[in-house]
Amino acid sequence: MQSVKKNSLSGLLRVVETLRDPEKGCKWDLKQTSKSLEPYIIEEAYELIEALETGDITKITDELGDLLLQIIFQTQFAKEQGHFDIENVIEVATDKMIRRHPHIFGN
Repeated sequence: MQSVKKNSLSGLLRVVETLRDPEKGCKWDLKQTSKSLEPYIIEEAYELIEALETGDITKITDELGDLLLQIIFQTQFAKEQGHFDIENVIEVATDKMIRRHPHIFGN
C-alpha cells in the first residue's frame, strides 16, 4: 500500500478500502457486513460515553477514533454496493446543520 497520511480522513478511508480489497484485504474485514458490525457501533458508543465521563483526553480520543472507524466501515459497505459514500454522508450532515440553524446561516 502506498504511504498513508495518518492524520487525514482520506488516509483513513484508504486504509479501510485496502482492508476490504477482495485481493489484498484482510480476511476478517472482508467477511464483515453492515449487519455484522452493528454490535460494535453500540459498543464503541458506550465506550466513548464512559471515556467522556472520566474526562481522560487520551481515552476520549481513542474512543472517538473507534466510533469513527465504525462509521467509515458502514459507508464503505454502502459504497461497495453503489448506494452512497462518505462525501454523501458529510453533505447530508452539513445540509442538516445549516437547515437547523437559520439564525446563523440564513434561509
